Formats: sequence, structure tokens, C-alpha cells
Amino acid sequence: MDSVTQGPITDITPLSSLAARVLGCLIEKEFATPDIYPLTLNALVNACNQKSNREPVMDVTSREVEAAIEELRQQRLVVMFSGADARVAKYRQKLDEVYHPLEPAGRAVLGELLVRGPQTAAGLRANAERLYPMPPTTEFDLVLAELARRPAGALVRKLPRQPGQKEARWVQLLTGEPASEPTGGGAEPVTVTMTLPPEVERRLSALETEVGQLRTELAELRKSLGE
Repeated sequence: MDSVTQGPITDITPLSSLAARVLGCLIEKEFATPDIYPLTLNALVNACNQKSNREPVMDVTSREVEAAIEELRQQRLVVMFSGADARVAKYRQKLDEVYHPLEPAGRAVLGELLVRGPQTAAGLRANAERLYPMPPTTEFDLVLAELARRPAGALVRKLPRQPGQKEARWVQLLTGEPASEPTGGGAEPVTVTMTLPPEVERRLSALETEVGQLRTELAELRKSLGE
């Protein structure tokens, strides 16, 4: 599958690296730990900062993850979930509603690319296998081809083989066209610093105030009930 003619999706703003990590974590945990999915903010922060199955390793704060969630919500890729018995807000991904339904194998592959970066087809198949059973090696190219030829635009692309590499690598396109392939292999965590737009700052501040008020009211209610 060396030639892919379908271009990337053009009518959606490319995601920041942290927003891509958040989306990838939601896809990953939906497969890997369905019993705790959707995820709370704290669970998402832990997933983003996870040291295994991540490239690069990140060190981000809850406020930075909140900003990334807001970025994803603006593009309808994430929605807040609050069930009748939910004490805290939880979040789930809505990738299929924006990019049209994906087969589970394709969604698992995309999730792996979002959390672990460019990979060879063989490495990607092995890594995605932990989330969802992958087809045989001889048929795995069909999964990649489907992601690379989506009706609304490509979600992945095969990069040109770099000097010193035995195989070419595949990359996700939700963060836009790759300038160059990351070299990877760094041992130090990546610290992500985000400058929030004024509107997002105002919305986060309003949410923090509202949460503070709700906590106070809840404490007073528990006190009145003698808890």
C-alpha cells in the first residue's frame, strides 16, 4: 500500500499534540478498560502521563488536560458524560460521529498512533492487538488502506522510508500534515505548555467557580443529613 491518493481532512482544525493524546487515551481506555469508561478528568491526566505505551512520555497538569478537552469538545470529538449515579464529570470520545463510523480494528489502530506516534505496519499491528484482535498480517494492510482512504479524508498516511530504516512508518493526520518524522527514543518526559485563548480561560474559570459552589452545597447537604 505504497501510494495513497486521498488527502487529509481539510475542514477540521488540526489538533494540538495534547488534544491528540487525550483523544488517543479515550480510544485506548474504551477498549482496554471498559469498566471505568467514560473517564474522569483525573483518570485522563493519569492516562496522558502514563509511561508505558506512550511516545513521547508527557508530564501534563489537570488544567492543561481540561484545555485539551475543551479543544476536542469544540470539534465535537469529545462529550461530557454525567449519568444519574455519576458524582463527577466523565468524558467519552465521539470519533465515529465526526469522521464516520470506523471498524473497531481501525479505531484501535488510530488510537495507537495517537498515543504512541509513527510506527511500522508490523509494530502497529502488534501494539494495536492489545486493544482489539487484529486481522492476519496478510490482511492488515487493508485496515491501514481503509484509514488512508476515508470518504471525508485520510486519517493516516504512510511516510517515506527514512535513511537507516528498514521499513516505512505510518502516521496519524489528526494533528495535520507531519513536518518530519519524530526521531523518538528520548528518555526525558515532554512537558506541554499551553496558552489558552481568552474565551477558554473564561469558561474554565466559570466552571471552576460552579464546581466550588456545588461542592459547598453538597457539604452543607451532607451536614444537614448528619453524614
